[in-house]
Amino acid sequence: MTTQRFDFAFDPRYRAAGLPFGVTPGRAWVEVGDGRLRARFGPWRLDTPLDNVAEVSVSGGYGFLKTAGPAHLSLTDKGVTFATNGDRGVCVRFHEPVQALDRSGRLLHPGATFTVADVDGFAAALRG
Repeated sequence: MTTQRFDFAFDPRYRAAGLPFGVTPGRAWVEVGDGRLRARFGPWRLDTPLDNVAEVSVSGGYGFLKTAGPAHLSLTDKGVTFATNGDRGVCVRFHEPVQALDRSGRLLHPGATFTVADVDGFAAALRG
């Protein structure tokens, strides 16, 4: 399988908010290929087998204060958000929670949201 890379869609306000955290276009991407889902968002990383993906959905209308800047943890469900705009993204639910924010592995996430430029293409690649 060919690896597909999906860049994030940066809103100028989100770009400014992410810069102090190392979230830049060159350090923010998602890849689907070789049986894996891999993401980088500044210093944060997520890596899981594709067969760990349980559900894929498209959502949007994210609040700036809840999503801009670094990777965000949802206090409601422990999901992680890698957002570079508030318009549209792909929400991924996992069969087994994944590591992203905490490299020790004590904090695991049952889902992740990615605001990539090609939302439909990324969702299709995950469903593939």
